[in-house]
Amino acid sequence: MPSVGEVLDGRGVCICAGSGGVGKTTTSAAIAAGMAARGLKVCVLTIDPAKRLADSLGLEELGNEARLVDPVLLAEGGVEPVEGGELWAMMLDAKETFDELVRRQAPDERSRDRVLDNRIYQQISGALAGSQEYMAMEKLYELHAEGSFDLLVLDTPPSRDALDFLDAPKRLTQFIEGRSMRLFIRPTGLAARVAGRGASMALSVLKRIVGFDLIADLAEFFDAFSGMVDGFRERARRVNELLADPETCFLVVCGPQGETIEEAVYFHRKLAEAELPFGGVIVNKVHYAAEVEDDENLEGALVDALGDEILAGRVAANFADYRALSERDTRNVDRLATELGTSTVIRVPYLDEDVHDIAGLAEIGRYLFAGEAERVALATGR
Repeated sequence: MPSVGEVLDGRGVCICAGSGGVGKTTTSAAIAAGMAARGLKVCVLTIDPAKRLADSLGLEELGNEARLVDPVLLAEGGVEPVEGGELWAMMLDAKETFDELVRRQAPDERSRDRVLDNRIYQQISGALAGSQEYMAMEKLYELHAEGSFDLLVLDTPPSRDALDFLDAPKRLTQFIEGRSMRLFIRPTGLAARVAGRGASMALSVLKRIVGFDLIADLAEFFDAFSGMVDGFRERARRVNELLADPETCFLVVCGPQGETIEEAVYFHRKLAEAELPFGGVIVNKVHYAAEVEDDENLEGALVDALGDEILAGRVAANFADYRALSERDTRNVDRLATELGTSTVIRVPYLDEDVHDIAGLAEIGRYLFAGEAERVALATGR
């Protein structure tokens, strides 16, 4: 089975997707750190509002601009990039990303300011900051188009939501080409009629209730936005092209439990239906199979070694529980590989401690960037 490094060889974009609580953010950061250690300039982007990524990289906070992770901190944590290797990180600010998109697509400063200052836009952009899916794709495309990084690693929402994330460019195109939008922005549409006719008594009452002239603001917004429709449509098309580009790689992240395995199968099916490039699966917190030389006499051997019959019984029971978990995990991972029809299933063992710093990311990276035989040896000590 190939390592993550082999899967990502020659790729420019890595998108980590999967259900919640499976270590997706940690995996994304570990992949980015490992690729930086191999001499690439890498940026990891998260849309997770929690501070886990910043904390694990020794940064006080992350924002909408990429920040360089201190090479000294990387080295202290066991990640030492070869020449040219750099690790950068950022956390998406959806509203700021939307604002930047408007600035780029506006035909002139007046149109730009009319949209950015419009109260309807400010409400819409604030709402989008809660969903984030399209803005994540927009930021990914922006960084890719700038060409400042050798590799971009994107951490995504939980998988069912990530399907919205994958469909976001198409939904944007459908919105701007839809009947409602055309009704507002065509020269003789509602926006033009409202703007030209002025507010009626009913609109005056509405204005007193909501505190501002809602219909006039809607008319102003759509009139200003009309000059950006073609630019948004073209941008959405290019984002879709980036997702389907062979240079992009989707890695599905899951746990060994049945529910997360089902999520991984479901997400892989959706990737296949959308004809998006699938790279492999990373299964976190796997209980590797454990073996002992004299299984039948294990408890007796433990009594001899520990000198305490009660303690030996507890250790033997604990080992039996672990073995049952390892057998379950093996069955589930084997089924996952069969369902997906892939040999690229990278198993990361259940570690003694949660990952909360660069050293932890380096430990995860040992398994991600090893071949299968080496992974087994690392996990089992054999």
